[in-house]
Amino acid sequence: MFKKILVANRGEIACRVMRTAKKMGIATVAVYSDADARAPHVLMADESVRLGPAPAAESYLKAELILLAAKETGADCIHPGYGFLSERESFARACAEAGIAFVGPPPNAIAAMGDKIESKKLARAAGVNVVPGFVGEIHDTEHAVRIASEIGYPVMMKASAGGGGKGMRLAWSEADVRDGFEATKREGLASFGDDRVFIEKFIEQPRHIEIQVLGDQHGNIVYLGERECSIQRRHQKVVEEAPSPFVTPGMRKRMGEQAVALARAVGYYSAGTVELIVSGADTTGEGFYFLEMNTRLQVEHPVTEEITGLDLVEQMIRVAAGEPLAFAQKDVKLTGWAIENRVYAEDPYRGFLPSTGRLVRYRPPAETRDETGVTRVDDGVTEGSEISMFYDPMIAKLVTWAPTREEAADRQVAALDRFRIDGIGHNIDFLSAIMQHPRFREGALTTGFIAEEYPEGFEGAPASPELRRKLAAAAAAIDIERASRASEISGQLNGRVAGSGDRIVTVDSERFKLSIERFGGVQLVRGAGEPMELIGHWRPGEPLFAVRIDDAPLTVGVERKGSAWRLTAHGASHRIEVLPPHIAQYRHHMIEKIPPDMSKFLLAPMPGLLTQLHVAPGDKVEAGQALAVVEAMKMENILRAERTGVVKAANFAPGESLAVDAAILEFE
Repeated sequence: MFKKILVANRGEIACRVMRTAKKMGIATVAVYSDADARAPHVLMADESVRLGPAPAAESYLKAELILLAAKETGADCIHPGYGFLSERESFARACAEAGIAFVGPPPNAIAAMGDKIESKKLARAAGVNVVPGFVGEIHDTEHAVRIASEIGYPVMMKASAGGGGKGMRLAWSEADVRDGFEATKREGLASFGDDRVFIEKFIEQPRHIEIQVLGDQHGNIVYLGERECSIQRRHQKVVEEAPSPFVTPGMRKRMGEQAVALARAVGYYSAGTVELIVSGADTTGEGFYFLEMNTRLQVEHPVTEEITGLDLVEQMIRVAAGEPLAFAQKDVKLTGWAIENRVYAEDPYRGFLPSTGRLVRYRPPAETRDETGVTRVDDGVTEGSEISMFYDPMIAKLVTWAPTREEAADRQVAALDRFRIDGIGHNIDFLSAIMQHPRFREGALTTGFIAEEYPEGFEGAPASPELRRKLAAAAAAIDIERASRASEISGQLNGRVAGSGDRIVTVDSERFKLSIERFGGVQLVRGAGEPMELIGHWRPGEPLFAVRIDDAPLTVGVERKGSAWRLTAHGASHRIEVLPPHIAQYRHHMIEKIPPDMSKFLLAPMPGLLTQLHVAPGDKVEAGQALAVVEAMKMENILRAERTGVVKAANFAPGESLAVDAAILEFE
């Protein structure tokens, strides 16, 4: 077995690999850029080596620096994680030439599957179902238009070396191809150093299913069931689960056997994933097609670990050390249900725009593991960490396991309520809304789920009358506790019972007149239907209030906003006004401040780089016209006119950096 492992990555996956290495008694080495000098993965490692400046191209993508770090520290193996160098054939070969074990597949398998065009040819030869399309090289936009017309719309344009949702465009028409082909090439070049693009038929009602395979260097290959990753935004996975609510045992067997056949055809070993697109309209169980093979560990690997009981990182390390698999296909058992939600630094209330900055507060839910269920957090940040524009916007992965799918989803909702992040935008409310959505609960998923269910954007999960009633009680209890503490400090209790009182509470325009009486640690709330028994304690300044209302647990995020409270629970924040009765009657006389009108400006929706500006002062623009392109986190974002108008002034030029809400253009 290896003595020392260097993890050629950062963030949560670096921490994830190091936890397993430490469990196996293997010493660890971290590498880092200047942006990550005090990152958790660096502090966790036994040794660490600086690579260079913050941009990945000057640090984490410098193979020669990583190999030098391995030699200097005496590391005898390198785990690449995912992203960065994990699927670079040249890096795997360089490790072999340096006499350092690469914890991953052989270079020839990476090369065969890393080229999306060649991999489809190999898959077809191995007897794997392949999506209809053009698998040759496309020369220019006109060529792309001709191919798309021959295949038939809709089509998907993909960067040949792409992955992680980058370098992909869906085209419903010729105009979409002309508008997006060059952008797809640029994203492929920027993210993967390869601007080749291929085009294939877009499968309608598509579900994204993937098969986890694991092989050793002795010719043994098994499949470990499937994961469903259909809930995506801009082709980036958001929610993953295992098993799939759609896949039958027979379908699983056919998919798994084809995945193993493909892996065997390229001499594969280590962990890998065969991604499939499945037609949700197909009832025969045969409508699945090969998309690509990811020759690395997947972000969503924890859900497979939870239903199989296997540590995939440990298996990868053992395979790299030459050990045979300790089990066969007949030994693989799938137990219960696991769901993973990706917590991203993006604001769903602002069109999912990326958010960067410091984690002023970061408090994930406590991890638990027993026979009733699992709550697991895989992260690589801590309170005070910086979410940088240089790297992926994922903050953490929240994983739950339970005996049933419904219980696993319920655990997600409860755990998301206990997540507290301040300082940057995040998608926790959105994830909770998905977990509660009737369509998700039914398992009626497609890759268009988000676009179909939130066509006008996200405004928070709807609150049931019962939840509003409980929030009113919680808000009243919090407000009374705050007032009681203030009275205690000032010595003005005057004989009143601390924690008792009357309040007028307004939640989402619904008004409650409540009376609260405290008896020891129990508060009895009257006035909102049947009396409620509230058990819980909150101290001023605490960001969360964990309470039991009528013996059902509820955790709410607590924030004071001006004269009101903002309580967050079950996927939405609610502005809740809590007033003593004698003040409430005068509330309607108060003047509300009106925010300034910013409709005459094109505002930067995120921090980033202005790469293109398509208009100049004096130009007339039409609604929907492309005005500018902002690049953030390696993705191009086209900003379009919301209405007809005339450009009055341009405040920025291409090449300049933008802060969020920077006024790029002003209109007459």
